[in-house]
Amino acid sequence: MVRRDPVGVCALIAPWNFPINLMVIKLAPALLSGCTVVMKPASPTPLSLRLIVDAVAAAGVPAGVVNLVTGSGRLGDTLVKHPLVDKVAFTGSTPVGRKIAAGALLRPVTLELGGKSSAIVLPDADLDAMSEVLVRSCMRNTGQTCYISTRILAPASRYDEVVDMVTATIGAGRQGDPLDPDTVFGPSATAAQFKTVMEYVESGHAQGARATTGGRAAVLGGGLEGGFFVEPTVFADVEASMRISREEIFGPVLSVLKYRTVDDAVALANNTEFGLGGLVFGQDPVAALAVADRVDSGSVGINFFASNHSAPFGGRHDSGLGTEYGIEGLNAYLSYKSIHRRM
Repeated sequence: MVRRDPVGVCALIAPWNFPINLMVIKLAPALLSGCTVVMKPASPTPLSLRLIVDAVAAAGVPAGVVNLVTGSGRLGDTLVKHPLVDKVAFTGSTPVGRKIAAGALLRPVTLELGGKSSAIVLPDADLDAMSEVLVRSCMRNTGQTCYISTRILAPASRYDEVVDMVTATIGAGRQGDPLDPDTVFGPSATAAQFKTVMEYVESGHAQGARATTGGRAAVLGGGLEGGFFVEPTVFADVEASMRISREEIFGPVLSVLKYRTVDDAVALANNTEFGLGGLVFGQDPVAALAVADRVDSGSVGINFFASNHSAPFGGRHDSGLGTEYGIEGLNAYLSYKSIHRRM
């Protein structure tokens, strides 16, 4: 007989970019498995999880099953090292994920970490259709999303055409108050993140990339007062060795790289320490699927990208350990016991 028991007390730690969503996808399987939890939001977003606490109370979940603590990263470190915590589920940066994975306590962890995903534009791609999903797939949440494809790999034969389409699409997006429904691009979430993004923008200029739109801090005024706004930026003439091509920026910055053959495109997409998302744009479904199969990543979209709660979502390499969503994500909160009987 195989018993499936709750793994125990779970420490659930969510980042600041999607604080409620990325907590719910941990909380739901933990409760379904019969676990109790301690939730810890990122320090810049301490109040958002009160909405979950209120919902839990309204649903009649007994007191003590779902708990909330707030504080700095130091408190999170204390939580993940606590001897009475049986599992850790963390979404955040790769450096912090490494520390959690290297902890002295032997217990299961689920780590959803950083990414530097690529969108491979095949020679037959429909650029009009690509433009309709470009922001959602490559610059969602003003680039503050882990799985988006911030590197666009274009065939040499259509490179200028792809650069023009990406530039026009990003340049047409309205930047302003994120509470305004007409806004496409908002600010960086914090002053620290704004500084980080601007350092990457400056490195792109310094290393010889060409900004076709944006490429600087936004001029404040006209609805941009009081925010940390970086102009939505597209860099062309990007080489694989540049920082903007290799490192996760977490801001409104896209890089367009050139490839000669499809084999070169796949090699370029896989030439990264990450493996979280990816895209293939092409009109031949068989050829597009064949390329998607070769991308070394936990998830790949064909002509669009969106996570699916029925399918496992997780990263390879430095993008994490384990999966969320689907039955696989539920199983991560279970402990298995096999009972062998001779009758």
